[in-house]
Amino acid sequence: MIVSSKTTKTRGFEFPNASGQKVLCSKNVSQAIGFTVLVLCIVFALMFLGSLIYFIVANGLSVISWEFLTQVPRRAMTQGGVAPAIVGTFYLTLGAIAFSLPLGLACAIYLTEYSPKSIAVNIIRLSINNLAGVPSIVYGLFGFAVFVKVFGFGVSILSGSLTLGIMALPGIISASQEAILAVPQSYKEASLALGATHWQTIKKIVLPTALPGILTGVILNVGRVAGETAPILFTAATFYTRGYPDSIFSEVMALPYHIYALMTEGTRPEVQTQIAYGCSLILLCLVLTISALAIILRQRQRREYGS
Repeated sequence: MIVSSKTTKTRGFEFPNASGQKVLCSKNVSQAIGFTVLVLCIVFALMFLGSLIYFIVANGLSVISWEFLTQVPRRAMTQGGVAPAIVGTFYLTLGAIAFSLPLGLACAIYLTEYSPKSIAVNIIRLSINNLAGVPSIVYGLFGFAVFVKVFGFGVSILSGSLTLGIMALPGIISASQEAILAVPQSYKEASLALGATHWQTIKKIVLPTALPGILTGVILNVGRVAGETAPILFTAATFYTRGYPDSIFSEVMALPYHIYALMTEGTRPEVQTQIAYGCSLILLCLVLTISALAIILRQRQRREYGS
């Protein structure tokens, strides 16, 4: 009996005709099913995201005007604009990132480049991961107890920014660690071989290469920080003000808390609901704008370093 020695060659692998066709067919079917499931998941996610954006735009666009964006609230927040809330949200978000990014990046550098392998360091890493799941109201109570009462900052931009910054720290540390660990070891070895010190290697090679991944973590945390209500409820936000903050110790209006106040307080719910949708649209645009700036910077870094 003569057995054919011909083989089927597919993508660099050779399979015997008799059994290989069955194996290849089974793999193709599994691959097709897997891709179909992935595509369906993406479609469903985009549908929900599109529905959310359409709902907010459709309900909030009618109240958006130049007066709404630039004027202060009037008549129990049923007329005028929300300019103080926009300014307050921007200050709180900027302050939180300005506090958490340098501190989180420094922690990530130490944990990945300098820390010894020990049980204590592993416990620190585990604690950082667990802090990411702590409810935001707990951070608010912590900020109230420490920054408002103990440090005496009062209900202010500084207290709110520090509280939001601490809440964003675990995410920034984790994202920065992953980005630094993703830098090829050959880059570091080449720099050290040329006579650079460890810190010079980190500063000139590791951080610029890891910056796109670090900015990804910042982008994710900007959305969380800008949209939080509970942490600023006790530390920074005020129900109503006609003026703008004049120092870091001033209390401020903020869009998340303003939306909450509009939906739970007042005597004209139909008007306040429309204003709340308008505030939601502004908050969404503010987060997207800050994220877009970070994405542009990330893409520029990727082109510069060819990653």
